[in-house]
Amino acid sequence: MRPTSRLRALLPELLAFVLAATCAGCGSPATVLCDPCRRCVRPVPIELRTPEGLPVHAALSFESVAARCIRRLKDGGETVLARPLGRALATAVDAALLQSACSMRDVLIVPVPTSRTAFRRRGYRVPELLIRRAGGLPHRALVQRARGDQRGLDAARRASNVRGTMRARWSGDGRRVVLVDDVMTTGATLDEAAAVLQRANHIVIAAVVLAATPRHSERMMNASGTRSK
Repeated sequence: MRPTSRLRALLPELLAFVLAATCAGCGSPATVLCDPCRRCVRPVPIELRTPEGLPVHAALSFESVAARCIRRLKDGGETVLARPLGRALATAVDAALLQSACSMRDVLIVPVPTSRTAFRRRGYRVPELLIRRAGGLPHRALVQRARGDQRGLDAARRASNVRGTMRARWSGDGRRVVLVDDVMTTGATLDEAAAVLQRANHIVIAAVVLAATPRHSERMMNASGTRSK
């Protein structure tokens, strides 16, 4: 079957998918993401820091439409949302590279690892999917070990919960690393990932996240007085 014929055969299924869909942001029918909600996931990057001082560039605030879209990507299997969310992430990656005076060729883009349980449940790794949709190449330099659920834990307990839960796959060769995760709550996971990589002779220069929780964003912006324009 020629490509055009295959496409025609798929059109009814694609149309049925769109008609059955509801907007991830507001629930409007017959669309995956309506135009007003698509505008809500345009990036407004902010610069934060983890408790250990690692610079973090967040594309969005984890609230409202953005939060609902990210949950549908992570928990609803709606990987089509990775495209607009990946474009948002790309803006934050660019901000991190610009601040570090680097280009994409100069760094390794390393995703925070996904647990085996989460991968089995979803069938994909969210940070890696977002990196690819942002136009980057993910390098799996970290492996996730088993850990307890982070939900409901305060900053100190989160830091304790993630300690010792990752390992580096290989020793660094002097190339710089930008860490990437989907959502930043307290920054404990990013700090642990950075510490593991640095002990393995990698040079972690910054982290990038798709979204940061509003409470964390507000606290860090109030402390630093900085917000990207």
